[in-house]
Amino acid sequence: MSTGSSFSSDTGTTRGTADTGGINTYKGEERALRANRLGTPGLLLSVIAASAPLMVVAGVMPTVFGVMGIVGQPLLYLILGVVLMLFGVGYAEMSRHVHNAGAFYAYIARGLGPTAGAGASLVALVAYSAMQVGIYGILGFEVSGIFATYLGIELVWWVPALVAAAVVGVLGWLKIDLNAKVLGVLLVIECALVVIFDIAAVSKPGPEGLSLHAFNPETLTGAGLGTALCFCIAAFVGFEQAPVYAEETSRPQIVVSRVMFLAVGYAALFLAISSWALTVAAGPGSIADTSLKEGPGMLFGLTEERLGSTFTDILHILFVTGMFAALLSFHNVVARYAFAMGREGLLPARFGRTNRASGAPGTGSLLQTVVSVVIVLVFALTDDNPVGDPTAPVLRLFTWMGNVGALGVILLMAAASFAVIAFFVKRGAGRAQAPRLVASALAGLALLTIAVFTVRDFDVLVGSVPGSALDWLLPGVIVLALVGGLAYGAVLRRTKPEVHARIGLGNEAFQLEKAAESESARR
Repeated sequence: MSTGSSFSSDTGTTRGTADTGGINTYKGEERALRANRLGTPGLLLSVIAASAPLMVVAGVMPTVFGVMGIVGQPLLYLILGVVLMLFGVGYAEMSRHVHNAGAFYAYIARGLGPTAGAGASLVALVAYSAMQVGIYGILGFEVSGIFATYLGIELVWWVPALVAAAVVGVLGWLKIDLNAKVLGVLLVIECALVVIFDIAAVSKPGPEGLSLHAFNPETLTGAGLGTALCFCIAAFVGFEQAPVYAEETSRPQIVVSRVMFLAVGYAALFLAISSWALTVAAGPGSIADTSLKEGPGMLFGLTEERLGSTFTDILHILFVTGMFAALLSFHNVVARYAFAMGREGLLPARFGRTNRASGAPGTGSLLQTVVSVVIVLVFALTDDNPVGDPTAPVLRLFTWMGNVGALGVILLMAAASFAVIAFFVKRGAGRAQAPRLVASALAGLALLTIAVFTVRDFDVLVGSVPGSALDWLLPGVIVLALVGGLAYGAVLRRTKPEVHARIGLGNEAFQLEKAAESESARR
């Protein structure tokens, strides 16, 4: 395999191409994502948008406080921030050597071998698709509630969900820098409103006053801690997507790693402060009961007490636009994974081409739109009471798909941690790399532990009855994707060794293919 320096030189434009606007072309096809589309601000906003901060504050936090009874949720975000910083140490270093839109599976392929990379590629495709599709459910549910509350119109949830899928699909065909601007505007407004609530909560605390009890380590006890870890780490999902855009960034060796650390640091502080503000507003002694009783409505109730109904109405709207931003962010990531897989032969070659006008991975974008529409329609057809029923398929779509996706991403992060170690050991890592390898090992073990908790407590995560078939069927989706991907990789190794050898090479595979055909032509 090539050394790290060779990878940093082959992620931009191909030498010798002309009149292509910086696109790699081969046999009349566009075979690379356009470079220099994103800088640090654009990439940072794109990856943070995936975490949907307002959705976490309104949805995840009340669940952790109420259902799991973990008052120390703010401390939990800080602890997970440290774990993910450790993960980022090796992951960021890897991003300086391997620039590939298939980030997770490319890193795993380079460290643990192409067959493992094939398995990881399918897990990534399924996990990120599941997380995106799940959000369509909650978005549709919230929009139908807004129509009923403010307009008096009964609207089935799947109508706004399908409209959102169409709009996201169109944006997915456009330039990534335009997408980044859309995400940036929505995210900045969303976060600003949450910060205003945080300030209002601290300025006007609840009956127990300005308490720091939520940061007491003793609050991290109880049977619900493992499940809370699963919920809380899902709130960070998005930062790890930065390397997916490496080929489209300016100075990827610097920008990608910088964005990852900024995103983790921001998320840890934002989530810790916002969850603490909720405990201050409701009171640490009553936050669990209030969260259990009011659910997502707790944030809006506390906001209305302090900032009035107009501000709360705006917050409701931004709750929806924040989910839309997350949908677009996940859509872009899935499209790029599909593009990377098509370019390397793991998917049909059509997926490895980009639009001439925008440089976006159009076929991958179309695939994700079709998958989203089909799954939404399947859940819609099983929905007997589409409006107002908390047990309706719309909410099952959100909880089932969201947790399946989160499990997949946690396992990918754990595997990537060990792949980083293998990658640098193969390259003769010396003492200078030792701290990074230790950090990766610690992160990998911590992430595996969280994955075990996730599988063990899956009934709580998806709200099923203990012993239900869902407890193994839903995690089985990720297991099936992994086994299927590994089997596919093994078949490629036997039947198409040249394709198997290209897994994880990204744009370098195109360069090697072109060089080989040129050499053959000369002979």
